[in-house]
Order: sequence, then structure tokens, then C-alpha cells
Amino acid sequence: MDLASLTQLVRAPAALTVPGDTVAGGSMQPGLAASSVCLYWAGMALNDYADRELDARERPERPIPSGRIQPGQALAVAVGLTAAGVGLAGLSGGRRGLGVATGLAGVVWAYDMGLKDTVLGPVAMAAARGLDVLLGGPSTSPLAAASVAAHTLGVTTLSRGEVNGGSTVRSAVTLAATGVAAGLAAWHIAKGGDRLAKLAGFGLLAGYAALVGRPQLAAARSGDAKLTRSAVGRSIIGLLPLQAALTAGSGRLAPALALAAAHPVAANLAKKVSPT
Repeated sequence: MDLASLTQLVRAPAALTVPGDTVAGGSMQPGLAASSVCLYWAGMALNDYADRELDARERPERPIPSGRIQPGQALAVAVGLTAAGVGLAGLSGGRRGLGVATGLAGVVWAYDMGLKDTVLGPVAMAAARGLDVLLGGPSTSPLAAASVAAHTLGVTTLSRGEVNGGSTVRSAVTLAATGVAAGLAAWHIAKGGDRLAKLAGFGLLAGYAALVGRPQLAAARSGDAKLTRSAVGRSIIGLLPLQAALTAGSGRLAPALALAAAHPVAANLAKKVSPT
């Protein structure tokens, strides 16, 4: 198992969108951010383990069907990263952090091993990212967690058309979820922070709407699988400006700007290793 294959297995570049969850939740603890990354990577590895037979038909270039990583190795990576993620949360966040991370890990495993292809799949994924925001601490704004969850619900719904193309219903759900995410974020921004923080928050939120809304609209109009995959990838990376807007809305401009600055870096890395 070489590093390049492992990087592809866990969708390493997409992990740049993960620490922003706990930051948007109010935490600046590196341990909690590292916990989120571990659990995200665990979910990606477990996803490919669970989908290995399907990927052999639809995406034979992926690490497992191509033979670069064995199924048992992928499962071991998922188990190890899950344990690391839960352990880091316990060390950094105490009993509360341990409890939230354990619940998050449970949702991740339930999604990959059973719920993914059911109507509950997008809901489970949304719950996972909402819990990831709540991992940020007891002062986390429910609006921030709900906003990230709504965004994730839309992206997960859209991703179901990556291979065979989108549908009118999926596109409608995706666009509605993105609108809800933006609305909840705007509510969060309006409630907190000083004038400068609010201006920055709304500016970043406008950037989020443009970066995510345009590709989602293009995918909705065409239904083309290639455009759908592109919209999914851009929506995953587009979570960064949403996290930045939520963070600015809490009055924390420096970390908000750092999250915004990470977006072009993540977008460039996504050209080399697909986040989907």
C-alpha cells in the first residue's frame, strides 16, 4: 500500500474542509480538529471497502478494485483511524468530546455499512457533519451545526447522480438544502458579532452561495453525470467558505479568514486527488 494510493483511498485533500467544522463550532483545539480529520478519513476508507464490488464495475480505477490496496487493508485503515479519532476527542474534549465523537463514529459506520443506499443515507451523512460541528464544544451554535448539516444533505443527495447523471428531484433537494444552509448561516451571522464581523460573515456567505450554487445549477439544468461530479466536488470544497462565514458570524475574524484562504488550496489539490 503506497502513499499515493492511501491518499486516494481517504480522499486526503477533502480533509481540508474538516477542521473548519470544529472551528465553526467554537473550538480552536488542534486535538479536536485532528479527531475530525481521522474520523473523516476513516469514513472514506470504509466507504471504499463497502463499495468494493460496485466500484469494480463503475470505478475500477479506485485503489481497491485496481488492486493497489487490499480490502482488508482498507478496513484496517478505517478501524485504526476511527480509534484514533475517538481517542483524540477524549483527550482534547474530555467526556463530552468522547461522547460526541463516539456518536459521530457510530453514524459514520452506520452510513457506510448499511444506510448509504437507503433514503436515510443523506440524513445520516448530514447528521455526521452536524455532530462534527458540535464536537467544537458546549457553546456551539445549533444554527451553525444545522447549516453545515443542511449543506451536507444537499451534497450527499447530489452525489447519487455522479455515475448515471442527476435527476430533477435530486437537483431540487440539493438546491433547497443549499438555500436552507445559507439561510441558517445568515440567521447565525445576524444574531452575533459586531458590525465588522457581520459584514465579513455575509460577504463570505455570498461567496459560498456563488461557489456552490453555480455548479449545482449547471448540474440541475443538464443532468449530465460529468457536470454532476464536478458540482459534487466543488460543493465539498465549497464547505470552507460556509464554515468561514459561520466563524466570522461568531466574531472570530482571524480563523474565518484562514478558512477562506484554505479554499483555493483545497480546490487546487482536488484537481490532483478527487474529493468524491
